[in-house]
Amino acid sequence: MNDEDTRYEAVRSRDARFDGEFFFAVRTTGIYCRPSCPAVTPKRHNVRFYATAAAAQGSGFRACRRCRPDAVPGSAAWNVRADVVGRAMRLIGDGVVDREGVAGLAARLGYSARQVQRQLTAEVGAGPVALARAQRAHTARTLLQTTGLPVTEIAFASGFASVRQFNDTIRTVYASTPSQLRAAAPRPGPAPRSAATPAAGVPLRLAHRGPYQSSAVFDLLAAEAVPGIEAVTGGRGLRTYRRTLRLPYGTGIVAVDERAGAGAGRHRAVGRSRTGATPGPGGAYPGGWLDARLHLTDLRDLTTAVQRLRRLFDLDADPFAVDERLGADAVLGPLVAARPGLRSPGTADPDELAVRALVGEAEAGRLVLRYGKRLDAECDTLTHVFPEAAVLAEAEPGGPLGALTAALADGTLRLDPGADREEARTALLALPGMDEGAVAVIRARALGDPDVAPPGVDAPDTWRPWRSYAVRHLAAAGG
Repeated sequence: MNDEDTRYEAVRSRDARFDGEFFFAVRTTGIYCRPSCPAVTPKRHNVRFYATAAAAQGSGFRACRRCRPDAVPGSAAWNVRADVVGRAMRLIGDGVVDREGVAGLAARLGYSARQVQRQLTAEVGAGPVALARAQRAHTARTLLQTTGLPVTEIAFASGFASVRQFNDTIRTVYASTPSQLRAAAPRPGPAPRSAATPAAGVPLRLAHRGPYQSSAVFDLLAAEAVPGIEAVTGGRGLRTYRRTLRLPYGTGIVAVDERAGAGAGRHRAVGRSRTGATPGPGGAYPGGWLDARLHLTDLRDLTTAVQRLRRLFDLDADPFAVDERLGADAVLGPLVAARPGLRSPGTADPDELAVRALVGEAEAGRLVLRYGKRLDAECDTLTHVFPEAAVLAEAEPGGPLGALTAALADGTLRLDPGADREEARTALLALPGMDEGAVAVIRARALGDPDVAPPGVDAPDTWRPWRSYAVRHLAAAGG
């Protein structure tokens, strides 16, 4: 079968594995959907396929109100790929186009704006402006349906330049006015909309595909928590992870809840589920979700904060592809069967992760208390945000820490979502005190590389391209 035949079979069988990997649009209705949409399957000759929601929107299709295609996890391909398109997609997700424009995106990638436009359009069917516009529309829908903020505030918080641009985009994407979109919000959401004010935070459901071993992720976060910026509370299976965030426009505090039974017991472990289930309240994804609440000093940081949480919890991964490869291995097979959907957590702050990998958690705690920025409104044990690299470089200029933070501050070393992984590895190894073990941790978690084998681990090529996940399985099993 050709690619489109394969995609149509996924649509016909409502295969949720492919949600976020591609979208399909129906010529006769003018609507685009996720592959698992529970609506009646359209005839093959009426269906068109798109790599991104932005591409479908650019062709004149509006989002399905039933399956909410903009609420699905992102494509796993963009986190795996190290080429310019993958790097560009990660940077756009982090809000770079909204903050710095297409020229800023191109400068970070080391290409001209025209080259970036051409490569993105050829591969994903939309340029950086269209991709950023689709992302702004999704952020606006989230705020409209989960907060009581005035529409004007939501327009600017979502990244729109004007209320008129905001209104036009919402009508184009959702075939509704902002007021109609707000009125259509499901009532049984994670929190009453009247209570979802800026002071109460923005409630979110962070979608993931397939099974998700939340206990293993929360175990790791609890073991590594640095006092002052992180805390894990509650009993196993019902824990809440809370941390502070340093964001482009301000600071934030996030709380993410562990979901008991989010692994094999709640969803099929290996093998792609075929379900026509309708998304739950608030646009929940059939694969599952983590409940979260964000408190931001500036709502313009919402999109960036959500993307950083998705990287931290590895929510855009494709557990089916990972488990299929690793489950066939004689050593890893039993481990995969015991923990289907095990993730390889990333970080909410790459620079912070690099410092912590170099100096250790205890020293990181000292740096937080001595140099971290104190929150204007402390929240229990959360009192600071991690100090910026420039602050540390000036305060403690000597030794390996000074060299690392100086390189981060002056741009010699880049660990942002669009960084070139090989260039970053070379720059890291050139720093004093930085060994292969620390570089492996930084590459796997700060740069999101799915194929990292630390020194001393016998990781055969048959584990590629998922060696980072193989290492997590070994660690979870005590190996």
